[in-house]
Amino acid sequence: MEVQIFGNRKSADTRKALRFFAERRVTTHFVDLARKAPSQRELARFAQRFGAEAVIDRDAPRYAELGLHAAHLSPERILERAETEPRILRTPLIRWRNHVLVGFDEETLRAWVAEAGA
Repeated sequence: MEVQIFGNRKSADTRKALRFFAERRVTTHFVDLARKAPSQRELARFAQRFGAEAVIDRDAPRYAELGLHAAHLSPERILERAETEPRILRTPLIRWRNHVLVGFDEETLRAWVAEAGA
């Protein structure tokens, strides 16, 4: 089992997800959103499953700094902006095979581990 986690080291939920998989000796590929944004295709996977609104963190400080709270853009347009400003994304974004998850949900992650037999 190998999972990919998009997140920020300062995010408590990202750290929880990394610790969850580390405790189960699951290989993780961590992408630090402070250094690199996910591709448009990666973001589309999460948006297709949960909707663009669920992927955007409207409470993120960077969201307000960019003036997006007053811009009245559609969630899809804001998601396009996230390609260049990944700090407006809700973290962590977790992907395993065809499964995706926005945020930390231990019950879902336990089901993935059980399904993988890890």
